[in-house]
Amino acid sequence: MQWRVGTVRERRRAWGGAIEYAVAVEPVGDAREGGADSLTVRALGYADIVGSLEVGDRVLLNTSALERGLGTGGYAFVVATPDARPADPAPGPGHIVKARYTPQQQLVLAIDEQESPAHEAFLGGPAAAGDLDGFPVLVADLHSALAPILCGVRSLAPAARVVYVMTDGGALPLAFSMAVAGLSEAGWLATTITVGQAYGGSHEAVTLHSALLAAKYVLGADLAVVTQGPGNVGTGTPFGFTGLAAGEALNAVHTLGGRGLGALRVSAADPRGRHYGISHHSRTAYGRVVLGRATLVVPGLPGEFGELVDAQADDLARETHNRLTLAGEPVDGLDEALATSPVALSSMGRGLDADREYFLANAAAGRYAARLLLN
Repeated sequence: MQWRVGTVRERRRAWGGAIEYAVAVEPVGDAREGGADSLTVRALGYADIVGSLEVGDRVLLNTSALERGLGTGGYAFVVATPDARPADPAPGPGHIVKARYTPQQQLVLAIDEQESPAHEAFLGGPAAAGDLDGFPVLVADLHSALAPILCGVRSLAPAARVVYVMTDGGALPLAFSMAVAGLSEAGWLATTITVGQAYGGSHEAVTLHSALLAAKYVLGADLAVVTQGPGNVGTGTPFGFTGLAAGEALNAVHTLGGRGLGALRVSAADPRGRHYGISHHSRTAYGRVVLGRATLVVPGLPGEFGELVDAQADDLARETHNRLTLAGEPVDGLDEALATSPVALSSMGRGLDADREYFLANAAAGRYAARLLLN
């Protein structure tokens, strides 16, 4: 862990509960003894944890991922403000701890806990029985799939009440997501639920199972979309990636009697062979981890690349002995749908023009889900 002390020089921008600052970091070690100048870095502070900082405030930073060049968005993170701690939150209900046993653990009110006004809904009826009664749940492995999925949903069902459920494989604070902040502000999301160790949603849930039940029976959703937060982790090995949880999410949907839909991760631009066409992440998460029945939405992409994706999807379904059902969805009109997104479309550093097939595949999954809502 690399700890640094710095001083806020500028407050740059904010979204949701996150605020970006320019922070002058004090030199350490030999650099400090040699009289080196301070280095200015981008630093992210979560207002719920460290408050809203002012120019001149001294801060304690965690710079570990920034110094290693890892995918944190190029940020140091504000851990504390030694001279200006935020006020205590107002007393309220809730005894569920998230980010447990870390210095920044959060005490939240979970929608399924005893102090929640919704608690009774989980004690009787179909929620207590764990019965989603065919409720549709669309799962994708990357957080960047959320916006194009919603573009597809809204192209057919603009009034659909969509609840976003964020799992804890990527970023734990939902506030890190610029996409969720922008989609919520635009009215494209009815509400959000953070599950497991993830926190900061409009609602909290202890497990994905209770989150899905809450989406249907407490929050009145027409559709739930499940992804991890920003910051997918991968190791270049068959099972060492956090998107594997997409398969586990479809298992939860199957267990609860929902209608599980899987969005395929597709790319014609990724230079890594294992991600060309249908990514090995989708092939592994859906083909090896999913134990029940689910439907994979196959985008009707043109040309030789589309033929490759169709063939890969056929192989995937066959290898599961048709436990996975394929549903084709044309991509006609989806370019126009994607153009309506209120947030920037970007995945793995590539925008719409650079990796059109990725975004079309997710939009196709969203539009297929919308067709189910209309039937």
